[in-house]
Amino acid sequence: MQRLQAFKFALMPNGDQARDLRRFAGSCRFVFNKALAMQQERHAAGDKKLGYADLCKALIAWKADPATAWLCDTPSQALQQSLKDLDRAYTNFFAKRADAPRFKKKGRSGDSFRYPQGVKLDQANNRLFLPKLGWLRYRNSREVLGTVKTSPSASQAASGSPRSRPNGRSRSRCIRGRRSGSMWALPASPP
Repeated sequence: MQRLQAFKFALMPNGDQARDLRRFAGSCRFVFNKALAMQQERHAAGDKKLGYADLCKALIAWKADPATAWLCDTPSQALQQSLKDLDRAYTNFFAKRADAPRFKKKGRSGDSFRYPQGVKLDQANNRLFLPKLGWLRYRNSREVLGTVKTSPSASQAASGSPRSRPNGRSRSRCIRGRRSGSMWALPASPP
């Protein structure tokens, strides 16, 4: 029997990596919001919603458009994952398991993105490889068993330190992923 388990670690990106993390999170938020606006326009016109495959085709067109050519700087898989999130949100809405999807706002929506593959973990040197970011250092407080199979997601893309929130709890920087046989997360520092 396989056991699911999560581990949390604080990321320690350098200045360029922190900027890129914020940019990637912003690009994913932009794609989510643009796709949601497109879905709402189709609904208002009486058309059916687009599925994930059709949204991916639209993403290719957005990347080719000179006005949004900066989307090419973000890993494609992270952008596609935000489209999957929107598709899942609509699926849950139509199954009456959740409310209608809402637009994401900077800082309020977790500013997150996910990598489904291409991640390497070097525990001996306390670092993690993310596509288009390179090697990021992280605070290794325990050993992660198994091999990285699918992906981290990076969230609250900034330095590795937690930010205080109005309710007194801290907001953490995180990265999530899976290892063979179970899940692990490389998220946030403890509050």
